[in-house]
Amino acid sequence: MSPASRSDARSGPDQESGCVLSHDLGWALGVVFRSYVKATNAAFTDVPGGPRGYQVLAAASRTDQKSQLALAQHLGVDRTVMTYLLDDLERAGLIERHPDPADRRARRIVATVRGRELLDDLDRQLQAAEQLVLAGLDTAEDRRVFRALLRQLATHANNLDPVHSPCDGAQPL
Repeated sequence: MSPASRSDARSGPDQESGCVLSHDLGWALGVVFRSYVKATNAAFTDVPGGPRGYQVLAAASRTDQKSQLALAQHLGVDRTVMTYLLDDLERAGLIERHPDPADRRARRIVATVRGRELLDDLDRQLQAAEQLVLAGLDTAEDRRVFRALLRQLATHANNLDPVHSPCDGAQPL
């Protein structure tokens, strides 16, 4: 791309508003992430561990990776931190630990009825927050394409990280 066409590609509403970083990927990801965090914070007030607790609860409910170690690896959480997080979720009555029939030393993490009910409520709140964040995209098709492309990028980035396992049990965006 020539310097002139780069200049043309970067002119427009973003430049007119004075945002010189509007074409910077890091800036854009940060703005959208902060918007998402602000929109979702209220949903996590009743969840021990906040967003991380939600992820553990969702993974315990929706994936086959039920052991404490498998959940920690799947979510990229330190094993020690995972232990404390599970303790808090268990005290809140949201999960239970059961001996794994295949390995009595391992514990399987299972969401309780109360945990699944809270998860359903959180999903509704998060969907409303996501709609608020994605309202800047004009059409439902734009939102669908954005989600698909973001999921593709996230899966690729996750697979490049040797510490994390593939996200085969993830819920669609």
